[in-house]
Amino acid sequence: MNYILSDGNYREHLLPFTFTRPVADIRIGILTIREKWEQRLNCKISTLTENYLSVKFPLTVEAKNIVIVASFLPNNSYVKALDQLKDGEALIFDGEVIAYATAEPQKAFDLNDFKPVPFSEEVITVKNTWDIFSKNGEALQSDYDFITKDRKSARISETNRVIAPENIFLEDGAQVEYSILNATEGPIYLGKDSLVMEGNMIRGALALCEKAVIKMGAKIYGATTIGPQGKVCGEINNSVIFGYSSKGHDGYLGNAVLGEWCNIGADSNNSNLKNNYAKVRIWNYATEKFDQTGLQFCGLMMGDHSKTAINTMFNTGTVIGVNVNVYTPGFPRNFIPSFSWGGASGFSTYMPKKAFEAAKVMMARRGVEFDDVEADILNHVFEVSKKWRKY
Repeated sequence: MNYILSDGNYREHLLPFTFTRPVADIRIGILTIREKWEQRLNCKISTLTENYLSVKFPLTVEAKNIVIVASFLPNNSYVKALDQLKDGEALIFDGEVIAYATAEPQKAFDLNDFKPVPFSEEVITVKNTWDIFSKNGEALQSDYDFITKDRKSARISETNRVIAPENIFLEDGAQVEYSILNATEGPIYLGKDSLVMEGNMIRGALALCEKAVIKMGAKIYGATTIGPQGKVCGEINNSVIFGYSSKGHDGYLGNAVLGEWCNIGADSNNSNLKNNYAKVRIWNYATEKFDQTGLQFCGLMMGDHSKTAINTMFNTGTVIGVNVNVYTPGFPRNFIPSFSWGGASGFSTYMPKKAFEAAKVMMARRGVEFDDVEADILNHVFEVSKKWRKY
C-alpha cells in the first residue's frame, strides 16, 4: 500500500507555517507529522500539496493508495483502522473525512464516490496555528511513548539534579551536565547529539531534537519543543520551535510557534496574556480577519526566515509571516505580512533579493544550501502575500 499525506482543508488556517511546507511537515511533539506516520507505518510517505511546493515535496502515486489528511495525527487505533480500509472506502471521524483509499489520489475528492466507514477513537488534531503549541504536550507524550518503548536511555550524568528519571530519555550522544531536570509533569527527551549546557532549569515536557542546543542558564517549562539544530536560551514556556531556528539569548518566549531559520534577538519578549485577561484573537489567513482562539494564553506565531533585532517586543497574539525583519523599537502591529521590513514606526517591503542574501548566509552556517527550489518557493510566497502589504 502507498500512503500519501494530504494538506486537506486546513492548510490556509495553518499559514504562515504552510507557506513553505505541507501540513505534513509541521513539527508538534518530538516529530513532524510526516515522521510520526512514517515511523508507525514503517515506510516513506509522500505529500499531496500545493503545486508550487511539489518540486521540493513530490507526490508518489501507485495502483493502491491511502490518502491521509495530515491534520489528524496517528495513534494505534487510527493505524489499525487504516490497515482495514478497502479501496473506495473513506474513514469518517467526527463528521470529517480523515483518510480514504483510492487509485486516483489527485482526483478531487467527492464523498459520494466512497463508502463511509465510521471511526470513533479520539485523535489529536492540528487545524489552527495555535493548536501547535496548545496540543504540544499531548503530542509530545504520544511521541515519547512510541519512540522510547522497549528502549533504554543513555546514562544521565550524576552532576545533574534529576526528578522522575523514569520519564527522561537520552539518545546516543546527548549531553547534559549540572542542570535540573524535572520530569514529573511531562517527559524530557534529549535527541541524538543534542546539548544542554550547564546551569539550566528544565521542567518537562521537553523535546530537544537532534543536534539542538540549550545554552547556559535557560528556564524552560510547559511542553516545549526545540527542533533539530535549534539553539535556545532565556525563558521559554509552552512553545514549539521548528528546526534550525535560534532564540539564543535572554528574553521571554511563551505560547509561541517559530518556523525554520528564524532568529530572535537578545532580550526580545512576547506577551502571551492580555492585560484584561480576555481570550486572545489572532490573524487567520483563511478568514482574513482576527479570529477567536478560545485561549487566554497565546503569544507569537512566526513564519520561516523571519528575524528580530535586540530588545524587540510583541503584543499578545502576534502573527508574523515569512521573511520578515523586525528591528525598530516599540510594539509592532499584531499581524505583519510576509516580506516586511521595519517595526512599530512602520514597514516597507523586504525585497526577495535582499532576503535571499541573508537566507544563504544563515543556512550555510548550518551546512544547508539555499538553492533554486527554495528561492522559487519563497518567490511564490512574495507574490501571494502582496495583497496584505500596504506599502
